[in-house]
Amino acid sequence: MFDLFRKENIKVINVNDIDNLIGKVELIDIREPYEYKDGSIRSAKNIPMGELLSEPSKYLKKEKEYYIVCHSGARSKRACGLLVKQGFNVVNVAGGVGSYVGTKRK
Repeated sequence: MFDLFRKENIKVINVNDIDNLIGKVELIDIREPYEYKDGSIRSAKNIPMGELLSEPSKYLKKEKEYYIVCHSGARSKRACGLLVKQGFNVVNVAGGVGSYVGTKRK
């Protein structure tokens, strides 16, 4: 089973506990396109943080759950905090792509 816990009202999962969820959850990589092109977690959709935070309703539905990942977990934590305050159901993928030991999509 994976480790899912709440911290500061933000749901969190460790990046290396996400393999069994790939393809079953909405995974959003909020890094910039040039970072995303270097590889990401399989099935992750790239929506840069600035775009996502400027118009979250364009990309997210409040009734759905989304997993947010970045390189180290810092940007995703910040983004999740802001999105939770707006009523979105998001999970911070702690550790980020940089700590992921699974097979990355190139």
